[in-house]
Amino acid sequence: MSEKNREGKRTARERLAVEREKQKAAERRRRTLIVGASVVCVLGLAAVIGIVAANVGKDDDSDSAGPVVAPSGAQGEDALAIPAGEDAAKSTLTVWEDFRCPACKAFEDAYRSTIHELTAAGKLKVEYHLATIIDGNMGGTGSRKSANAAACAQDAGKFTAYHDVLYQNQPPETDDAFAQNSRLLELAGKVEGLDTPAFRTCVEKGTHNSWVAKSNEAFQKGGFTGTPTVLFNGKNIYQDRTMTPAKLKQMVEEADQG
Repeated sequence: MSEKNREGKRTARERLAVEREKQKAAERRRRTLIVGASVVCVLGLAAVIGIVAANVGKDDDSDSAGPVVAPSGAQGEDALAIPAGEDAAKSTLTVWEDFRCPACKAFEDAYRSTIHELTAAGKLKVEYHLATIIDGNMGGTGSRKSANAAACAQDAGKFTAYHDVLYQNQPPETDDAFAQNSRLLELAGKVEGLDTPAFRTCVEKGTHNSWVAKSNEAFQKGGFTGTPTVLFNGKNIYQDRTMTPAKLKQMVEEADQG
């Protein structure tokens, strides 16, 4: 083989080796880009998850700004309690509740008639405190808007009746139907004399939204574990597994007799 031919073959091999190195380098760059892109996607997903996680449990209070307007007749510290019954009653039932809360509905369904009987007899005073924890946990604004509507009903002297209607018509926990003013106004039609221009304006303007937000803040600062929280003369009775409407009535009767 001539020197010229050997040189030609060597040059061809070198060109092939160079080309292979180029291909390897290109493959390495491709893999680097893929890994880099994957890292960016993971980081992006982590950022999204972080944002979602950071917002879980937060109530949407974009409509809660403005002056705190307590409903008519509200009592207690910062006027956060809506009373029912006689102030002179020897027993006080303090109820923290959320109109979207299924457990609150269960409590109301079980104890409603007994509570009404005792308040009508002047033996029990109830202090209702409104919270919005379902809005924070599930998302939406139904807790806040129904609480505002209930406060508007208090302005009209119809709180107890509207309170009961809301629980009797409570949607499933995941259905934020109470976020619709039209639904809240529709239910007001079930309470005689409540569906008035003043009530509608109060509901639609969210007159008591900031008051509701302040009430929910008090609930969070109170160290309570959830809704409903029910206190009888300061003692938590909702956690008492032996508690029944009949037992509550007996406790009230005994306190009334001194």
